This record gives sequence, structure tokens and C-alpha cells, in this order.
Amino acid sequence: MFMQYYPFNSRDILYRNKIGAAAAGETLQLRLLLHRDQKCHDAFLRYRRDDLEQTQKIKLKLKEQLEDYFVYECVITLDTGLYWYSFCFTADDGEYFVNRTEHCIGEISKDEGGWWQQTVYSADYSTPDWLKGGIIYQIFPDRFYNSGEEKQGVPDDRFICSSWSRQPEYRQIQNEKCVLGNDYYGGDLKGITEKLSYIASLGVNCIYLNPIFEAHSNHRYNTADYMKIDPLLGDEEDLKMLCSKAKEYGIRIILDGVFSHTGDDSVYFNRCNRYDSIGAANDKSSKFFSWYKFKDYPVDYEAWWGILTLPETQEENEDFCEFITGENGVLRKWLRSGVSGWRLDVADELPDSFLDKVRNAVKQENKEFYLLGEVWEDASNKISYGKRRRFLLGKQLDSVMNYPFAGEIINFVRGGSGKNLNECVCSVMENYPLCSVSVLMNHIGTHDTPRALTVLQNGYPDGKDREWQSKQIMPKEDYENAVKRLFLAAALQYTLPGVPSVFYGDEAGVQGYGDPFCRSTYPWGQEDKRIIEFYKRLGEMRRSCECLKVGDYHPLVIEDNLVVFERVCEKDRLIIALNTSDELKSFTLPNDYKGAKIYFGNIENGNLTVKQNDFSVVKI
Repeated sequence: MFMQYYPFNSRDILYRNKIGAAAAGETLQLRLLLHRDQKCHDAFLRYRRDDLEQTQKIKLKLKEQLEDYFVYECVITLDTGLYWYSFCFTADDGEYFVNRTEHCIGEISKDEGGWWQQTVYSADYSTPDWLKGGIIYQIFPDRFYNSGEEKQGVPDDRFICSSWSRQPEYRQIQNEKCVLGNDYYGGDLKGITEKLSYIASLGVNCIYLNPIFEAHSNHRYNTADYMKIDPLLGDEEDLKMLCSKAKEYGIRIILDGVFSHTGDDSVYFNRCNRYDSIGAANDKSSKFFSWYKFKDYPVDYEAWWGILTLPETQEENEDFCEFITGENGVLRKWLRSGVSGWRLDVADELPDSFLDKVRNAVKQENKEFYLLGEVWEDASNKISYGKRRRFLLGKQLDSVMNYPFAGEIINFVRGGSGKNLNECVCSVMENYPLCSVSVLMNHIGTHDTPRALTVLQNGYPDGKDREWQSKQIMPKEDYENAVKRLFLAAALQYTLPGVPSVFYGDEAGVQGYGDPFCRSTYPWGQEDKRIIEFYKRLGEMRRSCECLKVGDYHPLVIEDNLVVFERVCEKDRLIIALNTSDELKSFTLPNDYKGAKIYFGNIENGNLTVKQNDFSVVKI
């Protein structure tokens, strides 16, 4: 009985000597299989670099026959860049094309169709080893823990909440201090330092802090002074102490860099005249004037998404770029204070020339410093402002926030398709350099999204206003179901390629829709300890499995409500099975999993059992 082969499958080692992205200069061997009934005369590889219009054509060599199929082959090496490729061949009745279709399978057609993507990254591209196999813990600093230390120099126009459990303010009431963005709870850097032992107990080795520089809103994405810690959070010595103490626990700190815009109420723009400095909005002679683009001075200027309180910076301005990336610039100052990297806010809105200089500055300080970018789509082929970006080709970011995984994890756990989840994972694995995949930030909730528990149970608010969102309370039965779903989602986070990221309080039962409700305080003394213990178990599992650090991803069973995959490396192997149905499922383990270590679930007669809406994990 003869096999039926596809003409080409970019995710199968039969057709490629290397699956996924390749380093510049690395040899790629591509194979095309054509049935003898095709009566092929000559076969060709067609490829084009994304930034060039010309398509190259290479004749394939007939290498061998595999059952009823002729195998055509070529070897190619490429320079750094993004490429597109497909195949064609001539036959007795004319020319045919082999086009990319769903799941990267090749299909023969008389018409030209889809092309495969080939990412080729710089041969010297490397990413920080310390984060691989690690766990990130994201903290919104004002809401994590208040040390109780007296703060100095806090502006008197801020509303300081006296109740830690108060719901974040969502209204804008004229002439009131307690409005959206201006309610503060007093969480500080010393408070984070005091809770390091708790954070370490979760297995965390990286803390990502939302902005900590002086700014006049509780989120601090409207920077007022890049060279100063916000006084409500502490001072530079507090940050140094946090970094030093965290290091004793094996934890590193990364900061949020907001460089596409500043606040209008800042040292640099000074529209509100809070500062003694001459800001860009005060006088055209200001040394900061060239940082911004005015359309009608001083009232009309380019602003982030049109929000006038967030004037956009001109990142390609030589003076601004030097201020951020120079020898004594913002990036290096804080790296030298003890932090180990940066997350770049809206990285896809920063120009390539600026990102190049950011990477140079960070990596010149230490090549093991981490550079993470906020990109919501596939970062390997993203187009922004009409230009294909090169985030992951080796000269810019180490990796990105993995929003594609986040969306598909949530969809799958809520009853979506396991096939869609697997396709998303395979696509990222195929398009991203492996060194970038190993430090992907795999989150299921951040400061910009509804809390994981809330969205997993209730979905997204679908246009409901903040007034409606503020009144939603999850009934106990719904909450228990949400917790079950959270366990499934977290299990995926912790076992898929990349680094899981926990948004503070998700592990303690915090709920809430989007901003500001997702930014409520950590519930000290009222945590759901079941969830915390579960996250600790996941952390212990992750630390003990080398394959979760460097292992390949192999899908084994992919159905609508059952996903089984394996993580594999030379040292160990792990099988993960997730069942979102209301029926018990079982998976027959490979013979070599006899005597496997069970982290979650049960093995019965060589079968891995997976309860309803549950998951199982075993390791050899």
C-alpha cells in the first residue's frame, strides 16, 4: 500500500532539513514531492526577499523516487531578511504552481497562490539565557503592596485612597481629585522588596514593573521625568535596594520604557506649567522643542492616538535619541542602577533607527540584559506605518509580548477549537527565531486587558461602558468555574514554548474587566490560597523540566476540545493533555513513558486520563 504525500509541508522534516526560521548563511535543504502522474519535466523554487520586487528562480534537482513520488531538491543559503517562497513545475500540459494553503500544506494549481514565509535572522542573534525556562511576574506598582513608609515630595493634587480594597475610580468628575487615573493606593518599591520571598515562592525569576518614573497619573505612561522615580514609589536608592535584594532570590527586574510619547504635564513639554523648566509648550526656544511636532503652536501638536495629554516624541530627533540611548542616557542610567532589561511600550510605533540604537545601548551594557517589545500581532511579519518591521531579525528586540498565544489560550479554554490553538503555536514556532521563542512573554492577562478569571468566565465586555463594568460581581458558582478554566489556561502558559507571565493577583483570585478594574490592589489577607498553591506547583514543575526551557513542541492529538502535545529535549520529555469537554478523555502513552513521573492527572494501564475540564502532565 502506497502512502499519499503532500507536494510540500513546511512543518515536516521530510521536506526541510530545518523547520522554522534560519540563521543567515545557514544551509536550507528544501524537497518537493510530485506524483509520477504529474509527468513533471522541470521543477523550480521561487523566492523573493520582502523588501525587493524581483523573484529569484532555482531549478530543483531530481534526487530520488519515494514510492510513486519523485523527489526534487535544492540547497539554498540566504542573507538576513524576511523571504517568501513557493514552487512551480512544467508538465506535458503546461505550467503548474505549488501554493501554500491552510496549515502550510502545499497544493498544486494552475493558478499562482499563497507563498510560505521564511525568516532569516542575523547569525549572531542571541537572547538572555537566564530567562529561558523562567517565570515573569508583572506588577502595577501602585497596587501591589504599600510598605507604610512616609513618602516625600508627593504632589498635593493626587487623591490618596485610604482604603486598600476600594474599587479603582472609573469616573471623570469635574473639579474632583478622585477621578480616573488620579487615585493612588500607595504601593511602592519598598513594598515590593518586602514581598520578594512570596514572589520567589511562585518560582519567579523576573519581575516586570509597569512605569515607575515620575508621572501625573497612577499608570505613569505619561512620563514627566525619565531621570526620577515617582516620589509615591520611592527613590533611586529604593530601586537599587529592590534590585539587590531580588538578586539574592535569583530574581531580576525589568522596567517599562515609554518613549513614543511623554506627558504634557512634564519637564519636557510643561503645558501645565508645573515645572520651572522651559518646556516645548512654553517657548519655541526650549531645548525640548525639537522633540515634538507642532501643527499650530502651542495648542495643536501630534499626540499619541490624538490624546493631547500624551504629546508624541520625534524618536529620530538626534537630541531625543541621544537622551534616551546615549552613553549617559535614560536606558543606561537605570541599567547601571541594577535593572536587567526593558519592556518597550508600543514598540511597533517606534522607528527602526531608534530601535536599533536602543538594542545597541542595552546590549553594550550587558548582552544578557533583556529587551522585550509590546507587539500585539505576529512580530515576524508585522507591518506598521506602511513598513515591514524587523523586530526579530537580530538587531532589535529579544522577543515580544505573546498576544497571539494569549488570545488562542483564552479561546480554547472557553470552548474554542484546539486546532486553532495548535495552528497559532505552530505558526509562531515556524516564523520566530528559536532564541526569540524561548523568551516570549506568554501572558493571559496584563494591565491592558481584563483579568484572566473574568474574561475566562464572562468573556470580553463587548462595548459595555465602565459604569456597567463597575457593577459586575461574579456569583460563587461562576467563580468556581472560572478557577477551573484558569487552571487550564495557566497549564498551557507554563508548558507551551516561551516564558509564562503572571499579572500580580491573578494567582490570588483578583477579578475585573479592563482599565481601571484590571488594576485593582493585591488582596493581601484575602487571597484564594487554592490558586496560589496551584501556581506554586506549576512553578516547581517548570523548574524541574529542562524541556520547558529548550524543548521542541510536538503536537500529538489535536481536536476541538482535546489537545495533547509533547515538549522534547535531550535531557527529558513531557506530555501535556488538556480536555475542555464534559467527558473523561484518555490518551495512550508511548511505550517509553512507562514509569513516568506524574505532575498532574493519572496513568491507568498505560493511558493518561484527563478529567472533564482538566489537564494532565507526565514526564520521563
